[in-house]
This record gives sequence, C-alpha cells and structure tokens, in this order.
Amino acid sequence: MYYLGTFGVRRSLGHALGALALVAALAVAGCGSDDENSSSKGVVVSAAASLKTALTGYGESFSQAEAQFSFAGSDELAAQIRTGAKPDVFASANTKLPDELFAEKLVEKPTVFASNRLVLAVPSDSDSDKVRTIDDLTRGELSVAIGAPAVPIGAYTRKVLARLDGADRKAILTNVKTEEPDVAGISAKLQQGAADAGFIYFTDVEATNGKLKAIELPAALQPQVSYGVAIVKGARNREAAQAFIDGLLNGAGANALRDAGFRPPPP
Repeated sequence: MYYLGTFGVRRSLGHALGALALVAALAVAGCGSDDENSSSKGVVVSAAASLKTALTGYGESFSQAEAQFSFAGSDELAAQIRTGAKPDVFASANTKLPDELFAEKLVEKPTVFASNRLVLAVPSDSDSDKVRTIDDLTRGELSVAIGAPAVPIGAYTRKVLARLDGADRKAILTNVKTEEPDVAGISAKLQQGAADAGFIYFTDVEATNGKLKAIELPAALQPQVSYGVAIVKGARNREAAQAFIDGLLNGAGANALRDAGFRPPPP
C-alpha cells in the first residue's frame, strides 16, 4: 500500500518554489545595461538536486560570471523550460530529458558530463542488521523511500526493481511508503528517521557527511546513471553558459564533480 496523500502537495509546492527561484534568478541575470559585456552578467543554471554540492562548489570558483542556481528534480526543471523559463544551462540527472528538450528545439545539443551509481542508503545510526542487502527490503516491517516515476532517481530505481524476481519486487513495492519528487527528499526522509531505507545516488550519501551509509547494489542490478547538460535556446549569457559546461568536462567543474564522488562520463 502506498501512503502518498501528501505527495501531490509536496510536488506542487516544490514546483512552485522552484519556479519562483528560477524567475528571481532570471530577473537578476537580466539586470544591467545593454553595453555590459557578458562576463558582468550572471549565468543561470537549472540543475538536478543531486548536483547541488558539486555545482555550488564549482560556482564559487567560476570566474566568467556569477553562477546562480535553481536545484530541483530534473523533471520539474524540464517542465519549467517547456513552459517558458529561460535559464542559461540545464543539467539533468539523466540524458533522456535533455535529449527530449533538444528534440523539441528548446535546448542546444546536449553533452554527457558525468556518471553516478545507485545505492541503497540507510541511516548511519540505524540497526546495522536491519538492512544489509536489497533482499532485506522484502521484510514486511520496513519502510522504504523511492523517487517518483517521472524523476530520474525514480526511473533508475524502477529499473533496478524490474530486474528482481517478481515476488521480491512486489514485496519491496509493498514496503514503499513515500515517493519523493527529487533525491533530496529521499535523503531527508532517511536522515529524519521517517524511512528505514531508500534508493539514492552514491554522491548524495557522501553529501550527508556520515549521516547516511551506502549499501552497494549487485552489479547485475546497477543501472547506467549518466548526467546530461545543455545550453538553453535563447540563453541570455550563452558565452558564460558554454564556459560553464566546458568546465564540467575539463576544469574546475570536473574537479568538483570528482570531489563529490561523481565519475567521468561513460565511454
């Protein structure tokens, strides 16, 4: 049974707050006279919640322009672009959404800039014997948190579950008590003790500074987690946007991603 009564409210509120933050950032980016050069303008980056630690650090050292961020679920950020939002850069926790926006002529050709891996996360102070492997999630007394279907973390999780035996998959889904709109929501539920275990990215476990611990998934279950980035069509500061993406591939951004636990793009 799913306990999702507050999910719609959470998602609507998160979407509204994300949109407001993006509008505010765009307003700042648009300030200034026409004769200002591109380096004096901000570069607005809409990015997946799982990139927050890495990109915030990168943004502090980005010299071409002031980096302004809007972090949320990749699907929410893509929806904002589809409804007219114009950040300079869109960085997604998958390649599907940038590719779709490219097909819709809303972004320039996307680039894969990083990879990650899915893990089963549990609170560090929890009973170490309660959840040690994915098989333990089939027990009836557990509470599991996953991502909503439309957000990348939710889609990756469902790929993992689809590779399990049907009975095990059904038992785990029965224990799912919340579907969150982004990976940050799953991490928060775990840290608050509102869930016993959840599927999140390895980098998000690292970002908790020891509050969560990662349980590795069997290699046969591990999905390929690739991150895509693109310049949004009509970007106000295209030069800085390109420089920002270049740094993610080879430079300070790539270093920040590595320090946060991300891996290079798949070959």
